[in-house]
Amino acid sequence: MRADELRGHLDGLVLAVLERAPLHGYGVSQALALRSGGAIDVPSGTIYPALHRLERAGAISSDWASADGRKRRVYTITARGRRDLAEQRAAWAEFSSTISTVFAAR
Repeated sequence: MRADELRGHLDGLVLAVLERAPLHGYGVSQALALRSGGAIDVPSGTIYPALHRLERAGAISSDWASADGRKRRVYTITARGRRDLAEQRAAWAEFSSTISTVFAAR
């Protein structure tokens, strides 16, 4: 999928992968690719601005952690982020149902 196809949905996708476990930025990219069967391949130039935007909004928090002798910023979904994700899931269900109905109409 192209980055422009994800516009408007990337924040929800990031929250969805962080819902399972805290991850560093590259881990978020890997989780998106894995969970989408490789269909979603988001470059770091797209992921990191989304992470910063979500952190400013209070949907995620971050802390430094060391792994393999390297310091990495690890992101965790917050209670606010869980509420936002629930709202985005509901909006997506309504949107996709409506689009599916239109596409199926003959």
